[in-house]
Amino acid sequence: MYLENLVFDAAQPQVLGHFWEQALGTQTLTDEPDIVETRLSVDGGPTLDLCFQQVTDPLLPAPRLHLDLHAGADQAGTVERLIGLGATHLDIGQGDVPWVVLADPEGHPFCVMEERETYRDTGPIAAVPILGDDPKRDAAFWAELTGWREYAGSAPQSLRHPSGRGPILEFLRAERERPKTGKNQLHLDLRLEAQDDLAALIDHVERLGAVRIDHDWGDLPWTSLQDPSGNEFCFLPSRSQ
Repeated sequence: MYLENLVFDAAQPQVLGHFWEQALGTQTLTDEPDIVETRLSVDGGPTLDLCFQQVTDPLLPAPRLHLDLHAGADQAGTVERLIGLGATHLDIGQGDVPWVVLADPEGHPFCVMEERETYRDTGPIAAVPILGDDPKRDAAFWAELTGWREYAGSAPQSLRHPSGRGPILEFLRAERERPKTGKNQLHLDLRLEAQDDLAALIDHVERLGAVRIDHDWGDLPWTSLQDPSGNEFCFLPSRSQ
């Protein structure tokens, strides 16, 4: 299996999807009222699809996942361009930090990062920070699922595609006083390959601390789970099925 999607819940998928498509310079795959899909291809590195699905759940006050954008040497110009596309400045109590916190048109927070050597060759998304209870445990869990490798980044624990290119998965400790209270509005999807056995994979990840989600979302072709810190992810069926 491999990491395929970054999935956003969206009240208006076309509004949110078109914003991020312009922000990142990605390629349109699907453009429908209830779902927009756009592809991020990093030269010599991974291909990731950003999917914007229509969901009406309210935003979490303290999201566990967000995007950090790579602005390079032109952070101010990048912020100005994103504001022009519909982003707004956002104060989440960040104080005096070298990055700029913005919200997309539906209020999802994201950061425009200052230039760092660790962001070399990431493409437009520098990192996907993931908050959890135990960064070391969570990084080991996601390394097992994705095949991504330990990377000496800026976070306590980081993973990167074996090519050494593309976005970094950063694992940080969540604040104890701000527990997770609902479904993340951004989650990761993994695509199974023809040789993968879904039942065996579910058994394996449950032994690693994952929990299968008991939901009432109807009969879906994918399997929904939570990682050991309660962050949602999905197994998508192989394309041969």
